[in-house]
Amino acid sequence: MSLEDLRKKIDQTDAEIVRLIAERIRHAEKIGREKQKQGKQLEDLSRETEVMSNIRRLAGQENVSIEGLESIYRRIVNVAKSVEGLIVAFQGEIGAYSEEATVDFFGPSIEVRPCETLDAVFDAVERGESHFGVVPIENSLEGSISQVYDLLLDSSLKVRGEIELRVIHCLIANPGVKLDLLRRVYSHPQALGQCRAFLKHLNCELIPTYDTAGSVKMIKEQGMTDGAAIASVRAAEIYGMQIMAREIEDNPNNFTRFFVLAKHDSPPTGNDKTSIVFSVSHKPGALYSLLRELAASQVNLTKIESRPTRQRPWEYNFYLDFEGHREDTASREALGKLEQTALFVKVLGSYPKAA
Repeated sequence: MSLEDLRKKIDQTDAEIVRLIAERIRHAEKIGREKQKQGKQLEDLSRETEVMSNIRRLAGQENVSIEGLESIYRRIVNVAKSVEGLIVAFQGEIGAYSEEATVDFFGPSIEVRPCETLDAVFDAVERGESHFGVVPIENSLEGSISQVYDLLLDSSLKVRGEIELRVIHCLIANPGVKLDLLRRVYSHPQALGQCRAFLKHLNCELIPTYDTAGSVKMIKEQGMTDGAAIASVRAAEIYGMQIMAREIEDNPNNFTRFFVLAKHDSPPTGNDKTSIVFSVSHKPGALYSLLRELAASQVNLTKIESRPTRQRPWEYNFYLDFEGHREDTASREALGKLEQTALFVKVLGSYPKAA
């Protein structure tokens, strides 16, 4: 068979795959309507576990990468969920990076719920007004979002998934505004901080706001002719604004990691991470002893960070991520040791690693 014939076979296969995915999405839409009619929860963890287990079995039978096919299929499942009527909350305006991460994870058909504050995102999910929430947890350049860690400590919500988003900042203004006429630049403090080198040459007043996309919306509504905002390409497109400069961040390795929040965490997939928070006795070697126990359980730590307990000065809680699901044998053993030696342990959630 010639190369051209093989390519035709691929085109035919692609057409069949798209047709079948579309058919699956239509079935999911009908299921969503039926669940709403019967007053049932839209999210069904046991059914999702069953589906993914079946996908792993089929991948093994077809002798293809189980991890690769599962990653693809999770995207399909997320798109299918979106047409069932899922509502996802995020902090910021439409066009914010959090909304971009939300759409990237769940697909464009979901109903999004913008919230003014991070607290409001947690509240929306806790009260059942949204099925999921998406919140930033850390940036590769600016570090962790401490408020989210504090909210996770106090909340009953679980981490259900994670998203890694490449952050590309643009200087955005009303159509026709000239660069040499700018006097003020608005954006979230982190965005301003990530574009220091570019902004230094503008000689403008830097004005922090609560949101990147919200800054674009504000200068549009005010018809500002001497102000600009730092936000995403998506924000400029949504509000019909002019992009004056692209990729103005100081470092191209600018990624933000987001957590997907829900009332339950994710079932095991075989390619998971777990996030926890714990505290230890305020005495020499306490943290070292605990980490040594984790190492003995063959648990691979991917992150550890301390935050003040907010109860006593100079005492800290430790937030830790490790590879594996809380239901895995090694993870259960490690968490059991942790509970025996730590003052307290809270599992924030187990979830699939970001694709």
